Amino acid sequence: MPLEPSHPTLADSYAVPPLIRAYRGDRPETTPVWFMRQAGRSLPEYRELRVGTDMLDACLNPELASEITLQPVRRHGVDAGIFFSDIVIPVKLAGVDVRIVPGRGPVLEQPVRTAADVASLPPLDPAALEPIREAVRLTVAELGATPLIGFAGAPYTLASYLVEGGPSKEQLRTRALMHSDPETWAALLTWCADITGAFLEAEIEAGASAGQLFDSWAGSLSLADYTTHVAPHSARALERAKALGVPLVHFGVGTGELLAAMHGIGVDVMGVDWRIPLDEASRRLGPGVPLQGNIDPALLAAPWPVLEAHIADVLERGRSARAHVVNLGHGVPPETDPTVLTRVVEFVHAHG
Repeated sequence: MPLEPSHPTLADSYAVPPLIRAYRGDRPETTPVWFMRQAGRSLPEYRELRVGTDMLDACLNPELASEITLQPVRRHGVDAGIFFSDIVIPVKLAGVDVRIVPGRGPVLEQPVRTAADVASLPPLDPAALEPIREAVRLTVAELGATPLIGFAGAPYTLASYLVEGGPSKEQLRTRALMHSDPETWAALLTWCADITGAFLEAEIEAGASAGQLFDSWAGSLSLADYTTHVAPHSARALERAKALGVPLVHFGVGTGELLAAMHGIGVDVMGVDWRIPLDEASRRLGPGVPLQGNIDPALLAAPWPVLEAHIADVLERGRSARAHVVNLGHGVPPETDPTVLTRVVEFVHAHG
């Protein structure tokens, strides 16, 4: 289905923002920049707003989610808002018992590890997505010409939380299920693809101008496993969003060996973490692929001359790609000084 005529990108007065130009492969006069996990994390105004409110409850409160999305745009002058949410929100909206444990992350009371467990997973009622749609509408109304990027977790990362019962560095149970019971695995990934795909579609329909699929744990996979057991489901997750015609970004952590396969699911832009220089990523993908990245988050705590030289190097290496959006190679560390992020934005806009 095409976007509704009321979508902000279809307005007669719409001027394509620099970020969207870059996502579509056109280099704007000023290099765009935004940060993963920019919504909250390091901002004192975010911490004050979140007092007494559970993370998932905050994500599902339209006014609160909108305000948290807007805070870093106001504070730093970034070129996009990233919708404030969590990877497991679609799981919760489908009716699965999941909660965020401070200091640990998403935790499920009953992990999903058998064919019967997967068969019992409930479908996602489209009506359950209304708080997400409302939060996006509120945010877009405030952002004006600044675009909003839709947020969604990739099926593999969603599945890893379900199978492991919480965060895991190696996803041992997840990868074991992938190989020991391929039919159950395929059913689980299909369920994950459908709920996260509906989630991203709802954000875009409500006003987001682009979408990003986050595969936080794909770096635990071999290229063969990713290509065979994961990529088709990630492609399925994006089918609805692709039909809406907005640019789509794919990002994973520790996925340098998977870049071409991740791009091959049908996205426009590849996010690159800090482990692979952008010129090497461009060589692996080909010069026609716009790139996003890849400031090392650790260097946000370094002395400014060290960070400045690093950003300059990222900008120079980014010239090898068709277009470049500056971002971190992962998310903003919570202890980051917000004034540093603002200074990074100013430097990129002046020198990019």
